[in-house]
Amino acid sequence: MKMFMSDNNSGVHPKIMEAIVNVNKGHEYAYGNDKTTKMAIEKICEIMGKDVDVYFVTTGTAANVISLSGILRPFEGVVCADTAHINVDECGALERFGSAKILQIPNKNGKIDIEGVKKYLHSIGDEHHTQPRVISISQTTEMGTLYTIEEIRALADFAHENNMYLHVDGARIANAVVALNTSFKEMITDTGVDILSFGGTKNGMMLGEAIVSFNEEISKTLKFHRKQGMQLISKMRFVSVQFIAYLTDDLWKENALNSNNMGKYFIDHLSQFPSLVKLKDDLETNIIFAHMDKALIKALQEKFDFYVMDEEAGLIRLVTSFDTTEEEIDEFIEFIKNFIGS
Repeated sequence: MKMFMSDNNSGVHPKIMEAIVNVNKGHEYAYGNDKTTKMAIEKICEIMGKDVDVYFVTTGTAANVISLSGILRPFEGVVCADTAHINVDECGALERFGSAKILQIPNKNGKIDIEGVKKYLHSIGDEHHTQPRVISISQTTEMGTLYTIEEIRALADFAHENNMYLHVDGARIANAVVALNTSFKEMITDTGVDILSFGGTKNGMMLGEAIVSFNEEISKTLKFHRKQGMQLISKMRFVSVQFIAYLTDDLWKENALNSNNMGKYFIDHLSQFPSLVKLKDDLETNIIFAHMDKALIKALQEKFDFYVMDEEAGLIRLVTSFDTTEEEIDEFIEFIKNFIGS
């Protein structure tokens, strides 16, 4: 069965798998004290354009929770979109392990803005209210949309002016960097982001994420939060080596380009069925939302896997990956043609 459910369903890029196999030789120091992990940190510092503190963990949820736990005290909260992964898809992990509250804002196509954050400023200093301490955004958002460089910088500036920090959930950060034709340095470092959950699993890695801290004050306690959060990996080289392969010869870019390009290829071909398929929004990355004829959805699901986000409205989500091919999409399109002709 062909899968367009999520880029999490994809396999591992051969170069990354090869790197994992090759690092499996002899003994190395544990808990990140190995030479491979040190090289991976150097690679991340290089793409960020400055010396940063890096903490490898196993999952995106772990990266988000530990990043935010390193900042938030029990009476503080993080402001984010109501659609944010930390709010919707992490099973209350931050509230449980971070002892902090999520302060949600109605999203505007997956995004938040300064005006939305402002409503929580009146709480500052009031002992009856959760104190807003962090703004968290997803780049790419859960709706497949993007923050511009200017929007990220404006949110970072606003956060800092109000004694807050800016966290970026970068599970699909590579797709965003490629889509905006920019660099990690320009998108993250130069805009004033304080801490980044740097993802790679959705873009060809096997597992593992990196918490990247740009703020010395935040970094002081992150290693302790990682240990308490059960994320201090003993054989860390098997995670960190993936980042070396991922960041060598722009493999991350090659993978994200294919994801994004296949998304465009998909919508270009879906557009020939205006009576059956209506795109919800313009495509920005590799995530497609579309309203589709309900009978067609039912028929497609017998051969293809994808998410139905709203059964009543016929809203579906299609996601392309680093290894998606034109032939796989052509098969989906051909199925629709046959459905029409039947």
